[in-house]
Amino acid sequence: MEITFLGTSSGVPTKSRNVSSVALRHIQKGEIWLFDCGEGTQHQILHSDLKTSQLKKIFITHMHGDHIFGLMGLLASCGLGANAENIEVYGPPGIEPYLKACMKYSDTYFPYGVSVQTVNEGIIYEDEEFIVSVQPLKHRITAFGYRLVEKNRPGKFDIEKAQELEIPFGPIYGQLKAGKTVTLEDGRTFVGTDFSAPMEVGRKFVYCTDTVFCENAITLAEDADVLIHEATFAHQDAQMAFEKMHSTTTMAAQVALAAKVKTLIMTHFSPRYNFGNSINMKDLLKEAQAIFPETKIAHDFFSYEIPRRR
Repeated sequence: MEITFLGTSSGVPTKSRNVSSVALRHIQKGEIWLFDCGEGTQHQILHSDLKTSQLKKIFITHMHGDHIFGLMGLLASCGLGANAENIEVYGPPGIEPYLKACMKYSDTYFPYGVSVQTVNEGIIYEDEEFIVSVQPLKHRITAFGYRLVEKNRPGKFDIEKAQELEIPFGPIYGQLKAGKTVTLEDGRTFVGTDFSAPMEVGRKFVYCTDTVFCENAITLAEDADVLIHEATFAHQDAQMAFEKMHSTTTMAAQVALAAKVKTLIMTHFSPRYNFGNSINMKDLLKEAQAIFPETKIAHDFFSYEIPRRR
C-alpha cells in the first residue's frame, strides 16, 4: 500500500500546496482509494503517476469546501474517457443531497456506476482483504476519521517442500496452507505450520482530519502503522486551534503517542506558516518530534509506502 498526498493545505490552496486529498494505492489490487477531495484534486492526479481509471472508493471526512469541492468535478471527468466504473463514495450526512444537487443544476450524469453511502460510527466496509471503520471527530460540523485495517494473511506456502515429501497435489495443499494438520491415506501426518512462512500481519492506516484533540482520534489510531493527522496550527497558536476546532502539531503528536502508532504524518497546514514567516514547516516538525520522534511532514506529491509488519 502506497500513500500519495495530493493536497496538504488547510482552508485555501497556496502556490505550493493544494487543499486536502490523500490517495491510498493498493498496488496488487490495482485500485486507488481517495480520502477527501478538495478543489483541484483531479489536476493533482494528472500531475502524479496515479490513474483515475483505478479509482474505486472515495471517503469524505466532512462537508467543508476544502475537502469536497473537487468531488463533483472528479466524478464528472471520470465519465469522460477515464474508463471509470463502479466508484463508491462514503461520507457524512449531506454527501448524497450535495451530489444530487450538483448533478441537477449542472445537468450532469455519470455514465458509470456511482454509489453513495452515508457513514455512521462503526464498520462501513468489509471485504476479503480490508475492514474500514469510522469514528466521529471533534470539529465545527460533523466530521469522521477513517481507519483501514488489512486482514492477516497466511505466510507463503512451501510447495517445493510438499512436493519433495510426495504429498499429493490438490485440496491438501490448501489445508496445509491454512495451518491444518493433515493425515494422508498412507498414514503419514503433516502439520500445516511446517510448510508456511509466518503469518503476514495486516497493516493499519488511519486518516484523521479535521479535528481538535479528542479521545476518538486515539481510539481510531490505536496501533496504526501510519496515522495521517491534521496539524493546522503551531503549538503557540493553540488558542486559535481550540476556537476553530483544529489541531496543533503537539496535539497530533500526543494522539500518535497515546495510540502507539508506528509513524505519524502531519498534513493540513495553515497558509500562515509559508516561507518567510517567523514559524515555518521545519519548526512545526520539530514541535511534533519533541513528543513523537517518528513524525514526518507531508507536502504535495509526497509518497510513503506502508511497510509490512515483521
